[in-house]
Amino acid sequence: MENNPNSGRIDTVSKVIDASPQTLYQAFMDSNSLVKWLPPEGMRGEISLFEPVVGGRVQLTLTYEDEHATQGKTTENSDTLEGTFVELIPNQKIVEAGVFESDDSAFAGNMVMTWYFEELEQGAKVTIVAENVPKGIKKDDHIDGLNSTLENLERFAKKS
Repeated sequence: MENNPNSGRIDTVSKVIDASPQTLYQAFMDSNSLVKWLPPEGMRGEISLFEPVVGGRVQLTLTYEDEHATQGKTTENSDTLEGTFVELIPNQKIVEAGVFESDDSAFAGNMVMTWYFEELEQGAKVTIVAENVPKGIKKDDHIDGLNSTLENLERFAKKS
């Protein structure tokens, strides 16, 4: 049996945003847009590889703006995630599988992030489902970060 260091935990958040699923999906498919809204509050992002096709790769580094805020997973103040686009259904669903670059086994394993875009009368419901969340990521912190990302996406969509 494979030793899986992940907790098997699933974290989920949702938000209704006054924008079309198409607008929100496209905000994800453009690396220049993505880096503006994806990083949670207190972080900035850098994308060094971005191939938004099924099987395409992505490498994202999130850096804490306050160097004393939190210990990073990859370096003292950053988290680098290398992933692959597993499934892309335009304007409906994005699935990425990724691994944190880390020497700490608490952050090892393959986390799967699924983004759902559901059209509603008042806009779109965006749901993020994170599966196999590494046990080193505190649940409350992760939920807060995911909610912050959705709030950023909402602000970004209003400006678009």
